[in-house]
Amino acid sequence: MGVSQNKVAVRDLQVGMFVSDLDRPWHRTPFPIQGFYIRSDEEIRALATHCQWVMVDVAESRDSGDYEDARAPVFARRAVKQKRKDVLQLPPLNIKEPVRYEQTTTLKKELKNSISLLSDAEDALASVIRSVRSQQFPDIQPLVHVTREMTASIVRNPDALLWLARVREHDDYTYQHSLNTAIWALVCGRHLGLQAGLLNHLALGCLLAHVGKAELPVELIENESRLDAESFALFQTYVERGASKLEEAGLSRAVVSTVRGHRERHNGSGFPAGVKGDRIPLLAKIAGLVDFYETLIAPRVGYTPLSPAQAVNQLFELRNIEFQEDLVEQFIQSVGIYPTGTLVELNNGQRGVVVSHTPARRLWPKVMVMTDEQHKPVKTAKIMNLSTYNEGKVPEEMLQVEGCLPFGTDNLNPNHFDVTGAESRWSLKKLVGA
Repeated sequence: MGVSQNKVAVRDLQVGMFVSDLDRPWHRTPFPIQGFYIRSDEEIRALATHCQWVMVDVAESRDSGDYEDARAPVFARRAVKQKRKDVLQLPPLNIKEPVRYEQTTTLKKELKNSISLLSDAEDALASVIRSVRSQQFPDIQPLVHVTREMTASIVRNPDALLWLARVREHDDYTYQHSLNTAIWALVCGRHLGLQAGLLNHLALGCLLAHVGKAELPVELIENESRLDAESFALFQTYVERGASKLEEAGLSRAVVSTVRGHRERHNGSGFPAGVKGDRIPLLAKIAGLVDFYETLIAPRVGYTPLSPAQAVNQLFELRNIEFQEDLVEQFIQSVGIYPTGTLVELNNGQRGVVVSHTPARRLWPKVMVMTDEQHKPVKTAKIMNLSTYNEGKVPEEMLQVEGCLPFGTDNLNPNHFDVTGAESRWSLKKLVGA
């Protein structure tokens, strides 16, 4: 999706505009993330105390037709339409004894360490689901073990496992959804400073969140967004079915509560219990948010996924309605507007894939450029650190992400490249040294 950026003086801003960049570094302002809608005159006054001008994304400006994207799932469009009377404001998240994680391995090294993790996790999850379907007692221990390995990998380097998940080709939506959701949750939880034990519970809860669906008819699961009231009531039972099965298997209270609460919503509109606000455990709040996000961006039969930027817009519209506001903001800070593994086009016509982020400049990630300005493949991929490249440049000279591209555009599939540097012109040595 192309985005036209205009430089606008703060005095000329209007409610509803989407601010995509400032005339100063974001980390020197109180604004929580790079990119937000102006929702009130008070926010305009706040901008005026820090900036003389801002960049506004014209394509992101809100009007009555925004977010009625026919490609979005029905439940997503329905959620966006909720009345503002459903807004629930809570104090900011308070993480007890947050951990400050440092990146301890390079992307190259962590990719080699984690290359088999997703396959191991899928095998362990498939075994659990087969047991549930056959009414047998599931052996959770292999999944517990691989979850710990996934947590350790994300703690060491949050980009490696996310890269593998984003560029991995897979035909089974159910398994891939659970794995990707767990990885999003780990990246977010790491950013929040959750202790390793809580990260393990969070990831395991996400991996097992949909296990109750194994007891329901397949056609019910595949048509979630088109069910009538009676069928949807039956569908909703998957949450309690799964939570009860995991309780019987001896899973911890934290894991079970994450499974039981991942479809609850901030304003009480979720299920199965319809609880809201602080009555939803933090791990369940995270699981619910990342589960929703993955649903929006994941390709599957009969549905064209939203781009990550469009999915972020959906989340912004649901702040303090479906999801707690600062949790949404923290999630976007952790993964960026353009997450690792996202295929993008730059404003000069070059195309590439996002490989990592600069913490203070989430709209300016590192991009592995794979084509020239005419979209022709280059002989050797080049890593562009947009944050470094744009330092000191005027807006007209800056290199920006113009928009996201569907995977496979012009055969630019990152799966075609060995990013560890072995047997590839796209050497990770360039990536790590960029």
